[in-house]
Amino acid sequence: MVEVKGSSPAIQGEKRYALLMAARDPDYVKKAHGGYFNVFLAAFGDEQGERWDSFMVVDGEFPDKNDLHCYDGFVVSGSPCDAYGNDEWILELCLLLQTLHSLKKKVLGICFGHQVLCRALGGRVGKATTGWDIGLRRVRIMEDLLPAGSSFLEDLSRMSPPSLSIIECHQDEVWEVPSEAKVIAFSDKTGVEMFAIGDHILGIQGHPEYTKDIVCSIIDRLLDDCCIEREFAEKAKCGLEGADEPDRSRWEKICRNFLKES
Repeated sequence: MVEVKGSSPAIQGEKRYALLMAARDPDYVKKAHGGYFNVFLAAFGDEQGERWDSFMVVDGEFPDKNDLHCYDGFVVSGSPCDAYGNDEWILELCLLLQTLHSLKKKVLGICFGHQVLCRALGGRVGKATTGWDIGLRRVRIMEDLLPAGSSFLEDLSRMSPPSLSIIECHQDEVWEVPSEAKVIAFSDKTGVEMFAIGDHILGIQGHPEYTKDIVCSIIDRLLDDCCIEREFAEKAKCGLEGADEPDRSRWEKICRNFLKES
């Protein structure tokens, strides 16, 4: 697997994916993991027969519209920015997501990506009515609402009840999904933890790619920036340290299957 800044000629028979980065690498992630690109690659990539191109959409770097057909799937990362903001790059990202939807391209949105994907396709997003959600949370899958053809979630139907734990780190949420979308998961904190449109659009509010150390470093940064109170930060870190590991392998399988199934 290779990180490519911007697009480049494809190799015949090679699967190709684009990571649309909506956040810059913080110092901790660069030092501990080599940057967010490596974090996503470890979670969603395979070692052979794939190429992942990286686009810093937060800095105005987008794939060429003439190259969109070359890609088998797209992943939109999380971000400290608001998905309902009107920054030029966010509006351009919305237009790109609308185009990808019309082309029936696979698009996986994570956290901010989940929210901006919802916004771009006609839904509504905003500040979470219950405030920040940081830590480990159990997400309940509504198997009876899974869209037809969503075989990437088929193993969840064998769980009783079908639920998975995931790391959350957000203060915004989806208020209303697009008219053609189905809400397929919720939690006791957030009403729309996952939504899907057919077999080509999937939004996940939590972070399948995060490890505990990454979210703990984010908590420290949010505290330093006065975004959260010390008591809240300490409680969140304590909760993470005392909790079991999230169901990362299950989430990674869901995401990989979604991106890579025909």
